[in-house]
Amino acid sequence: MAKFLLDNETLTHITSLVEKRANKKLISKLADFHHADIAEIIESLSIEDALYLIKLLDSEKTAEALAEVDEDFREKILTKLSAKEIAEEIEELDSDDAADLIAELPEERQEKVMSEISDSEHLKDIRELLTYEENTAGALMAKELVKVQEDLSIHKCLNAMRTQAEEVTRVHSIYVVNGKNKLLGRLSLKDLLTANSKATVKDIYIPKVDFVGVYENVEEVAKIMSKYDLEAIPVVNDKHQLLGRITIDDIVDVIREEADKDYQLASGISNDVEADDTIFELSRARLPWLFLGLLGGLGSVFILKDFEAIMSQPHLRSLFFYTPLIAAMAGNVGVQSSAIIVQGLANDVVKGSLLNRLIKEVGLSLINGFFLAILLLLFGWIIDQDLILSLTVAGSMMGVIIVAALIGTFVPIILNKRGIDPAIATGPFITTSNDIFGIYLFFYIAQTFLEF
Repeated sequence: MAKFLLDNETLTHITSLVEKRANKKLISKLADFHHADIAEIIESLSIEDALYLIKLLDSEKTAEALAEVDEDFREKILTKLSAKEIAEEIEELDSDDAADLIAELPEERQEKVMSEISDSEHLKDIRELLTYEENTAGALMAKELVKVQEDLSIHKCLNAMRTQAEEVTRVHSIYVVNGKNKLLGRLSLKDLLTANSKATVKDIYIPKVDFVGVYENVEEVAKIMSKYDLEAIPVVNDKHQLLGRITIDDIVDVIREEADKDYQLASGISNDVEADDTIFELSRARLPWLFLGLLGGLGSVFILKDFEAIMSQPHLRSLFFYTPLIAAMAGNVGVQSSAIIVQGLANDVVKGSLLNRLIKEVGLSLINGFFLAILLLLFGWIIDQDLILSLTVAGSMMGVIIVAALIGTFVPIILNKRGIDPAIATGPFITTSNDIFGIYLFFYIAQTFLEF
């Protein structure tokens, strides 16, 4: 199959052919295109033109492309297709993609579509997958796989594999089960090809095999597959019976979706939104964190009012001019610390004693704070600022940096332990809280040393 055939010039040409309804040229042109490229083409068209292209090409080609299309755009397409047309697309998909597509339909339409699916086994698999809760291994797995029973001879084993492989897009592993479908292990293709013709599967299979439970959270599945570099992992029930498998392409989608969600949380967006969503949806996602920022700003105003006596003392007024600097340093240090911790929690590498982490953060903050304080003292010397004032500002900034680093470190850990996504702590939440604490600490330390 040709790769990377789609560029801007080609896309423009194909769009022109679609507008002209040049059927034969389109079929010929798109014959070697990957389904991901066809999905991109579909997304670039109007709904009317997208429907034309989907109906023109074989379902074998458009089914996987439809599964790749943006969810919102796909929803618009599905509303224009009949139940029979949707069923034709679904019959060409693996069970996991088919179940995902059906799950997007309204409930009454789901039954209409499933009643049009002629393959009873495929329909049974889809119905089973729809029973599992979202974000579980069961909802993510595909039923298509290759498995053989332990008591088969090598010859019968090969025949069984050939039969099953016809229904599997890509064979990652060959699983071994007993008569009750209990997962026992896996087969090495090398061992199978070099085995004695009189041997049985039981003689050559590898009993060690990684697996996950059907109700395991998909994020945990992603961590397992990433840690052990697995291309696929079998899914079992409480009785250790083999139910399906999860492949790396599905896990990549999970990781990407989780990264998108964490990025939005870190940016102060509370809902899963995209650039082309409505103004109302975008406002609803952004406004809560902007409101939090407003409250934080008002909090800073009240803190500054408590220390307004400084303004009556000309030699101390310069302290107010350092307020943005202190707030910025507190926010930046907090975000840096929280980002590292959140990344560590996501990769499951934040382990060990919290006391050791505390000592490490304090040490790191002292080094960074001391270096920045020296620069601040140098700046004060250049502008001929009072040395006591410069020392007070530099020392206050060091204290603010230490506190901000500790908040940025421990807030994500506490949130994670309470079952709250720690990514929330890398955005406006940590910035706003550190701004308030930083400004208060700055003026409190200054008040203590300068006695105003």
